[in-house]
Amino acid sequence: MNSPLKLVATCVGLLALAGTVVPPAVFMFQSVAAGGTESVALRLDTVKAIMLASTIAWFAAGPFWMRIE
Repeated sequence: MNSPLKLVATCVGLLALAGTVVPPAVFMFQSVAAGGTESVALRLDTVKAIMLASTIAWFAAGPFWMRIE
């Protein structure tokens, strides 16, 4: 059976993985659509911060999620 800890770790892990893929893709599409101007809605510093937090969350949740029983 799945424990509540494993369920929470799975949710956090999946959100963290999305947090490492989605922000750079959004930034890239915004940059291409804006034509290289500085008027993008998602700034590079914000993308870096989201990716750093997501990476830390992944390394914290991953071992609980991927544990072999």
